[in-house]
Amino acid sequence: MTKPTDNPADPFKKALAEATRTMADDPEMAVAFSVDPPGMNKEGVRLPQVSRRMTRDEVMLARGTADAFALRRKYHDEAVSNRYAPTGPLALEIYEAMETARCEAVGARAMPGTAVNIDARIANEADRKGYGGATSSGEVPLSQAAGFLVRHLATGRDLPKSAQNVMNLWRGFIEEQAGGTLENLDRVLENQAAFARLTRQVISDLGYGDQLGEDPDQDQDDEAGEAEEDQDAPDNAGQEEQDSEDSDASPEDTQDDQDDTSQAQVTMEDSADMEQGEETELPQGEAPQEPPPPAPWSDADPNYTVYATEFDEEIKAEDLAEPAELERLRAYLDQQLEPLKGAVSRLANKLQRRLQAQQNRSWLFDLEEGTLDAGRLARVVANPTTPLSFKQEKDTEFRDTVVTLLLDNSGSMRGRPISIAAICADVLARTLERCAVKVEILGFTTRAWKGGQSREKWLAQGRPAAPGRLNDLRHIVYKSADAPWRRVRPNLGLMMKEGLLKENIDGEALEWAHRRMLRRQEARKILMVISDGAPVDDSTLSVNPANFLEKHLRDVIAMVERRKAVELIAIGIGHDVTRYYERAVTITDVEQLAGAMTEQLAGLFESDPRKRARAFGRAA
Repeated sequence: MTKPTDNPADPFKKALAEATRTMADDPEMAVAFSVDPPGMNKEGVRLPQVSRRMTRDEVMLARGTADAFALRRKYHDEAVSNRYAPTGPLALEIYEAMETARCEAVGARAMPGTAVNIDARIANEADRKGYGGATSSGEVPLSQAAGFLVRHLATGRDLPKSAQNVMNLWRGFIEEQAGGTLENLDRVLENQAAFARLTRQVISDLGYGDQLGEDPDQDQDDEAGEAEEDQDAPDNAGQEEQDSEDSDASPEDTQDDQDDTSQAQVTMEDSADMEQGEETELPQGEAPQEPPPPAPWSDADPNYTVYATEFDEEIKAEDLAEPAELERLRAYLDQQLEPLKGAVSRLANKLQRRLQAQQNRSWLFDLEEGTLDAGRLARVVANPTTPLSFKQEKDTEFRDTVVTLLLDNSGSMRGRPISIAAICADVLARTLERCAVKVEILGFTTRAWKGGQSREKWLAQGRPAAPGRLNDLRHIVYKSADAPWRRVRPNLGLMMKEGLLKENIDGEALEWAHRRMLRRQEARKILMVISDGAPVDDSTLSVNPANFLEKHLRDVIAMVERRKAVELIAIGIGHDVTRYYERAVTITDVEQLAGAMTEQLAGLFESDPRKRARAFGRAA
């Protein structure tokens, strides 16, 4: 007999979860409800929380979010999307917004009820972002307007008031530039590849063709042409072989039908000179550049620029303060966190029990050798002819693992947030070390406010335009992965040092941490970023585009997630970081940080993908 639930919202949640799986055609999809921002990953979806009161707004928002995610999962093919995705950030935002609108419009045509639910979600988001009060197109994103316009044209439905305002502010511009292309919308709506091609044309019409990257269809045509040539090659193989022999025997004979005044005969001596590096004339546009261009500052974005690097530093925590000062700062940190010591210890013990339980129950059974399996001796007693059964402990995948905690050391973290981050990093390092998991703790900030020596150099050289990053980086190693926790325990007290926390340039810090991890030999690498918002450096942003640092952060995240050598997760303190990171959790109270970190890490170490998805749903 099923025990009745005390929460009147539970039956609704259960029904909505089942409906979402059915609509998405994915019966194994994990569905979780959380107060954190909604999100979707490969394993499941996270829906807005529904309280016991079950207000109409809560119910409609949950339904609309669930329908939007389910339709995206049902009608969206990630491989097709990746094939046609633009490379530039603004073009990619327009591309994603139009694809989301396409999925919702196709769903609305097949299931009209979803349109009403999704309207509630759109209205909630637009009102929350203040779109209703916007009076000019510069106050609202073009990508949102493009998505809203596609949805309106495809379904014929009016949008909620705030969303309608966004569309109206940009509609004249979009239709003037891309109206002819959008006339073909109905013909391609249900074909994702054809719609992606139309979207790329719209982006080009709007003036962002330089952000599209290479045309994937052109690549496909080239491959088809090469395959056709390969197919024809055997028929001409004998002739080509004969031509080759003729060329070796008498080079002059092969040039009878060519203009001797326009092309020179290439001799064996000429070929040798070419191999030795002698310059030869190449077709226009293929000549080598002299000198070669400098290596890009960033692997993720070749266009990211840095004005000066000679003032940057990567430094150990113990080199920034004397041992006596580190001990004093560590004692101060312990004093600040005294009220939380019991709660943090309980969370550490919980994490350790979960990890050790996974280690202890990972066995291989019914083997011919190993440790005698006492649990199967009853079979032998019942039937003496039954052979003895042995078992062996199986190596768990997280024994060969390294975890890096990358902590934002910006000025906005000053006070309670940095104290909580420091003590939780300390506890996790100690706990994971007991479970044979190596941990590295890194921090990032700048050496100065408002530019430091980099800015002074820029001023002295006449303020060149678009200088790129214009501050002195400070990347701090609090604990290397191979250092025992007991030796570096005082280092985390450095975060309490007055004057340490300044600006934050997240993209370069993330790329730095990623490079450090790639040099490690462990089979599994996990990188957890703890930050309280977007990258900010006044000196850099005052002389570069407003999105200069944010774009680079997005590019680095995309590179890390695309390469898949490192598993990336993030925790935002008081700010939504899900707009940057695919796997992220946002907490509104810094005291939740310890629990969030514990749940995220425990979920990562789950061997069952469904359990891992549920853990992510609870934490994120």
